Amino acid sequence: MSKFGVSADHAEGHERPKPLPEITPFAQEFWEGTKRGELRIQRCKGCGHSQWIPRPNCEECSSRELTSELSSLSGVVYSFTIIRQVVMNSSAFEAELPFALAAIELSSGVRLIAQVVDVEPEKVSIGMKVEASFEHLSDKVAVPKFHPIV
Repeated sequence: MSKFGVSADHAEGHERPKPLPEITPFAQEFWEGTKRGELRIQRCKGCGHSQWIPRPNCEECSSRELTSELSSLSGVVYSFTIIRQVVMNSSAFEAELPFALAAIELSSGVRLIAQVVDVEPEKVSIGMKVEASFEHLSDKVAVPKFHPIV
């Protein structure tokens, strides 16, 4: 490992796989859903608040009575940035450069951070209608990505 955190394999041009998310007990239902092509969002039984990122209690009222509900796969681009360089991360992302990384607002009101695909990054816009698809990174993880709805 170099002083910059790049492994010798990476420095020699060997590609490292994309890093997998940590699947915590609170996020288990979300990741199980993505493998089936679903988006599952936590909702509080007490106050009805929907939230992302999964956690042990409601961020509004602190209730621990949470459910996992099926969310729509569609949303809109709330905000975005264009990634043009991968810094100290998996070289597997380099083949996708440049790409748009966006805050996607789902109909439930929660916002997920995800890649926008199937469109030139410069053509992504705030308010663009998008729909989720899923990239299977392993037998345990599928990550949501969003593509424009025409």
